[in-house]
Amino acid sequence: MILATIIANCIVLALEQHLPGEDKTPMSKRLEKTEPYFIGMFCFEAGIKIIALGFVFHKGSYLRNGWNVMDFIVVLSGILAAAGAHMNISVDLRTLRAVRVLRPLKLVSGIPSLQIVLKSIMKAMVPLLQIGLLLFFAILMFAIIGLEFYSGKLHYTCKPQPGILGNETVDSSEYEFPCGVRQCPSKYACHGTWIGPNDGITQFDNILFAVLTVFQCITMEGWTTVLYNTDDALGPSWNWIYFVPLIIIGSFFVLNLVLGVLSGEFAKERERVENRRAFMKLRRQQQIERELNGYRAWIDRAEEVMLAEENKNKGPSALDVLKRATTIKRRGLDVGHRGQPGEEQYGDISSVGVPMARPSIRSVKRGPTAYFRRKERLLRISIRRVVKTHTFYWTVLGLVALNTICVAIVHHNQPLWLSTFLYYAEFLFLALFLTEMFLKMYSLGPRLYFHSSFNRFDCSVIVGSIFEVLWGFFRPGTSFGISVLRALRLLRIFKITKYWASLRNLVVSLMNSMKSIISLIFLLFLFILVFALLGMQLFGGR
Repeated sequence: MILATIIANCIVLALEQHLPGEDKTPMSKRLEKTEPYFIGMFCFEAGIKIIALGFVFHKGSYLRNGWNVMDFIVVLSGILAAAGAHMNISVDLRTLRAVRVLRPLKLVSGIPSLQIVLKSIMKAMVPLLQIGLLLFFAILMFAIIGLEFYSGKLHYTCKPQPGILGNETVDSSEYEFPCGVRQCPSKYACHGTWIGPNDGITQFDNILFAVLTVFQCITMEGWTTVLYNTDDALGPSWNWIYFVPLIIIGSFFVLNLVLGVLSGEFAKERERVENRRAFMKLRRQQQIERELNGYRAWIDRAEEVMLAEENKNKGPSALDVLKRATTIKRRGLDVGHRGQPGEEQYGDISSVGVPMARPSIRSVKRGPTAYFRRKERLLRISIRRVVKTHTFYWTVLGLVALNTICVAIVHHNQPLWLSTFLYYAEFLFLALFLTEMFLKMYSLGPRLYFHSSFNRFDCSVIVGSIFEVLWGFFRPGTSFGISVLRALRLLRIFKITKYWASLRNLVVSLMNSMKSIISLIFLLFLFILVFALLGMQLFGGR
């Protein structure tokens, strides 16, 4: 319920519209009325946790958990903002309302997989700070080198020569590029009065702008433009000695160290969680064994008591009677299995009436129905063997590839013979795939056939293709494009992992990591949502 409340509150925050002058739309006014209800739910959650865990003074209390501290700050800021709005208290409501953007992070406290991902990122902060320091020194080194070579070189651009153009108006921004080695067009001259590329941001005149320019190059966003600008100013002969090592060291080595550190921390956190799960499983097994040993001790004690009572009463005990009955039954079963006398005494009750039924079964087997049934069963077994062979599998996969090629070669203004060929090829492939489906369904049986997800997908695609063909007969010129889905049948090539061990291990590892990848993507979405809401609160309507 709390998670649903948090999601609903996120939707409400996202639907708000901020207008200039603190004006509000009718929808924003209606959405603002829901704020007390959300604050009440969050207060109820915090109160229940405080009552159950305690507030702060003992171990395991409410404020000893970081997630609960964040929840408490969100709840307290919401209460202060609501009180300030209703009582006209002079508080900065915009700042207090900005704290509401942390509410989507409450989802992290309710989803354990997100907590694992976020804990891994938090634990990786110390190694990331070390890598950040290394990156800063690398940027600083290249910035100093760029300061020595390119300082003041990017302020020369082509300007119209005075007195030559006369009263002619010319858009000089068309020729705003660094000049020096690059020649200016006619009636233009190279002057050093230009502010620089990118409105003067991309330059090497001082260490701050040089660091910013090097950082832009390391992120590989527009670094080729910086390279071409320096080529225009100084020539392309030696600039590559500066930019190529910058990209290799900065982009390919240093930035990828961040991914390596995060991957290592994720692996450590996952190993810790798996070890904890294994430890909890071992403790549970030990607890079960202790309970079982206790039950066995009670049973042994009960047997001792029964033996003591038997010795006291000098008569057969209930335990002896049970053992004697079990022995008699076992002997009878052994005799029955050997075919010796005693079969009628200890035989199973299901054998009653079987000798009377045998002649009728033999008579049925001799009839024509049983003969055709036996032949049909042999035919089904033969088709099943053919369907399960590698030859049949690769034949069908080749047909799928050919069908994909036929769908892919359709183009505008194609010749008539190609259109005719593709028209009849469509029916041919549909018939072949329909035959494949019927063979599999007949040999394996409908239940076993539809047990496979690939077979269910094949059946749906074939049925859709048949519907499309029938629709084309009644409504010529219209198509739903369902036949294109047959290209997805190429996904069946992943069944080769059954015979390729290394590829199977790779696919299994990828599938096992999907949960962590989804958690990481969802956490990234939460942070994007938080900063989007923060931007709406701080800059909306301004």
